[in-house]
Amino acid sequence: MSGNRPSMADVAALAGVSAQTVSRVVNQSPRVDPATRERVERAMREADYRLHRAARALRTGRTGTIGALVSTLASVGNSLMLEAVVAAAAARDHDVALVTIGDSLPDALARLRDLAVDGVVVINEASSLAHTTALPPGLRFAVVDSPPDDRYVRIETDHAGGAAAATTHLIELGHRAISHIAGPESSYAASERERGWRDALAAHRLAAGAVVRGEWSSASGHRAVGALADRHGIGTALFVANDQMALGALRALSERGLRVPDDVSVVGFDDVADAANFRPPLSTVRQHFGELGERAVSSLLDDTDDVSASYSKVRSSLVIRASTSPPAH
Repeated sequence: MSGNRPSMADVAALAGVSAQTVSRVVNQSPRVDPATRERVERAMREADYRLHRAARALRTGRTGTIGALVSTLASVGNSLMLEAVVAAAAARDHDVALVTIGDSLPDALARLRDLAVDGVVVINEASSLAHTTALPPGLRFAVVDSPPDDRYVRIETDHAGGAAAATTHLIELGHRAISHIAGPESSYAASERERGWRDALAAHRLAAGAVVRGEWSSASGHRAVGALADRHGIGTALFVANDQMALGALRALSERGLRVPDDVSVVGFDDVADAANFRPPLSTVRQHFGELGERAVSSLLDDTDDVSASYSKVRSSLVIRASTSPPAH
């Protein structure tokens, strides 16, 4: 190796390719066949080659950092999404600069502009961004879960499809009184999950049950069960818009002497790591956060021109565990 730090030429010699080919691999050029790319990346690992970020910024105009904009990390879904974005960025040799919206979206956007990031992933709640008329010029945005907007790339889970699958599962078990603990009214994901619940009921010619809104937290799920019981009646099944609220709902049902699933079946949404260890293990809809993160990061770093046409929906899948069963009567 030349000097103390391996160079691009050292990697090229080790891989048996030209320095120009190594440069293309480093800069994520699509003009490298997969076998050659793999050989170069293996040589980079063997040589312990580390890209000099400042040099790349001067050469390519990219800093090797993307921004992640989030309203809160108190939501488990937001934290899982951030983890997925960080992993996907690391696989593309990029760091992530986290900025929280706080009290001022313009200030948050200004911080991202000052960081000279190569693009921004907006995690899960874009309602405030949707009402912003002026986005920083030249800065590419990928928004996870957003209504249509031709100013940025959109990526979303199939929330409605997952919710419909969960509700259909309850219907097929024999439930006819299916209530819903929804997410916040301002949330696009929550509205899509509620739509899927309503669509499944309508498809089976069943009236929609009661809806009570929570705030994604387990405490709000606990309160929602009390509101349902006091105002509407719980019914024989609950579709809950996320697993954290479902956890609170399970505790509230137990406190009221109701057994899950014997008296009330419960389905959540997300499939967080602990869902299989709830009591009982929770039937839920799995979000594929890794795929969401990969698509969001790729949409920022891949060379595509038409932002408005860039939209993708990631599948969701129903995971059936012990919290659902046919109604007792």
